[in-house]
Amino acid sequence: MNKTELARETRKQRRLEALGTNEPRCGTCGERDWRCIELHHPSDHNRDETTVLICRNCHRKASDDQKDHPPFDANADTMLDSIGHFLLGLADMLKIIFERLYVFGLALIERAALRSGEAK
Repeated sequence: MNKTELARETRKQRRLEALGTNEPRCGTCGERDWRCIELHHPSDHNRDETTVLICRNCHRKASDDQKDHPPFDANADTMLDSIGHFLLGLADMLKIIFERLYVFGLALIERAALRSGEAK
C-alpha cells in the first residue's frame, strides 16, 4: 500500500469509527459512500444527543427544515419539548423519503410502459 492509499484508508477508518459502523448508509436515500455520510440530530443537537446517519444532501434538507420548528421555550416541559422536536425531526426525514418514493414509483411506471412498448 503506497502513501496515498494509506492516507485514504486512515481517513476512511477514522470516519467509520466516528459514524459507529463499517457499513454506513443514509437513512433517507440509501447513499452508501462513507465520504458522504454524516450524523444528524433529529431533535436538534441542543435538545437531544440521539443521532441518525444521513448523507450530506439529506442532512442539508433536514437541518434546513429544522429551522422552521418552534423555538426553544425555557418554560416548557423539557422532556415533552425534546420528544416533540424529535418527532418533528423524524417527520422531516420522512418527507425526504416520501419524495424519493414518489419519484421512484413514477420511474417504475415509466419503465413498465417502455417495456410494454418493446413487447409489441
